[in-house]
Amino acid sequence: MNSTRSGAHEGFTAEERAAMKEHAQERRAAARRGSRAEKAAEAERDVLEKIAGMQDSDRTMAERVHAAVMAAAPALAPRLWYGMPAYALDGRVVCFFQSAAKFKARYATLGFSDHANLDEGTMWAAGFALTEVTAEVEERITALVEQAVS
Repeated sequence: MNSTRSGAHEGFTAEERAAMKEHAQERRAAARRGSRAEKAAEAERDVLEKIAGMQDSDRTMAERVHAAVMAAAPALAPRLWYGMPAYALDGRVVCFFQSAAKFKARYATLGFSDHANLDEGTMWAAGFALTEVTAEVEERITALVEQAVS
């Protein structure tokens, strides 16, 4: 257990603990679902409900990110991951959207896991700050997602 000089505990924040609890609930829910088609339909419904419940600017960005990801790579399966919309290929998360409100950040994030094929030499970006999703940003998201699943 880490502590600061003042004795206060340096552990997970309340938001991080909540995300871990959401992840555990997501895994239990996925295990209870029936057929593959039923699992996919319920997982997408969960993602759309999560997006619909976001604050205005996060919701608008998440809707546009969702549309761009699904258009760029229809093989990706939407699902929740730590309480946020994510997109998986063969069960492995490739990319995800994290709302600004989730961790009280000043921007939302479009992130890519190590399963995304974004490699460029010995260093490349795996996360992108989003303050607005414009047509230009959608084009960049499309290109990144297409590369990620290539």
